[in-house]
Amino acid sequence: MKKLIFIYNADSGLFDTLTDYAHKIISPDTYACNLCKLTYGNFGMKSEWKDFIDSLSVDKVFLHRDEFLKNYPQFANISLPAIFTLKDGLPVLLLSADTINMAKNLKELQELLSEKIIKYEKNLQKKFIA
Repeated sequence: MKKLIFIYNADSGLFDTLTDYAHKIISPDTYACNLCKLTYGNFGMKSEWKDFIDSLSVDKVFLHRDEFLKNYPQFANISLPAIFTLKDGLPVLLLSADTINMAKNLKELQELLSEKIIKYEKNLQKKFIA
C-alpha cells in the first residue's frame, strides 16, 4: 500500500468550512462527517490522530467530497466519509462510511484502520506468492 485517501463528508471552500465548524459546535450529534468529528477538534487536527497517521509509512491525501468527486466522478453514489487506497491508479475502498460511523472514538477509528491496512497488505502478499 502506497497511499491512503481520506474523504470527508463535507465540501471545500470558506463558506462550507465555516458552516461545518459552527455545526460541529452547535449540534455535534447531527454532524454528517464522523471522520472529521473524530479526527478534528475546534482548532484543527487532533494531535493523537496526527501522530497516528504520521506513523503510517504511506502517503496520505485528505480531500473533501467535492474535491474527490471532481477527480473520481464514478464514485458519486458512494456514502461518505470513506478511506481509500490506490490500486493501479484507481481508488479501492478500505473503510466505508458505515464502518467509520461505527467508531465511537478516535482509538476505535485507529484500530479499524490499522486492522484494515494489515488485512489489505496480507491479501496483496498472498497474490504475489501465488
